[in-house]
Order: sequence, then structure tokens, then C-alpha cells
Amino acid sequence: MPDPSLKNEKLYEDLRDKGMSKQKAARISNAQANPDMHPSEKGGKAPPYEEWTRDDLYARAQELEIDGRSGMNKDELIAALRNT
Repeated sequence: MPDPSLKNEKLYEDLRDKGMSKQKAARISNAQANPDMHPSEKGGKAPPYEEWTRDDLYARAQELEIDGRSGMNKDELIAALRNT
């Protein structure tokens, strides 16, 4: 039975198959189905993690509740943030 809250079920299922969470897959599929939204044009405004300070990376890791963050160096924090 189709889910009425999903605007593009095929894309949703494809994203789920790639390992995305239900929420993230639903947000992306619904945004791409909405002609008023342009998800490919959003983002990219923040500098890359390599330009962040270790303290800024740590604060972001803390917001995302990444385990083991206190013992990580800058490169490890970047890797952990990208894998979240």
C-alpha cells in the first residue's frame, strides 16, 4: 500500500537501499518531488571540514553525539563527522 506522506516512493526506496535513514530518505525524496524546492542547489555554504579548527570539529561531533570524540585528533574528527 503506498505511503501518502511520500511524494516519490521509488526514490525513497532507492535511498533506503543505499543505507539512508527513513527520515533522511523521506526528506530527500519529498524535496525532489516538490517543484518549489531545489535540493541540489542547497548546501555548500560552509567551508570544508579541513578548514575548521579542531575545537569547532569537536563541538559539531558533540552535537551529533559521536562516541570517542574527546580522544580524536582533527583528522579522526573529520572522518567521524563524514561517516555520520
